Amino acid sequence: MCSLCGVLGVDDHWSDAVARPGVYSRNEEPRERRAERTRRIRAANDVLRAYRLSLGDWHGRAYLLSTATGKTEVVENLAHLWPTAEALSGRLFDPLDPDLLARLEAAS
Repeated sequence: MCSLCGVLGVDDHWSDAVARPGVYSRNEEPRERRAERTRRIRAANDVLRAYRLSLGDWHGRAYLLSTATGKTEVVENLAHLWPTAEALSGRLFDPLDPDLLARLEAAS
């Protein structure tokens, strides 16, 4: 399946705030949901920067994960972020690595 078809058929992931009957979300307004998504991207980029990767939004529907050289993959949701980041970088990494967390803590 091509990336576009995969993105168009994606169901909502639990990490995405959605406003629909029966689903709890503190962010019912589209503007609030976009702001929350931006905060998630910013937090992910804090970790990804250590690996020379960056995450961006793709029309509020998916994410674009890019290397420093411009190689880019569409990531459907945050559950697919870390395996895709490892594949793109060619390195294993752990977003909960104690050294990485210490660097992030020192930077904030």
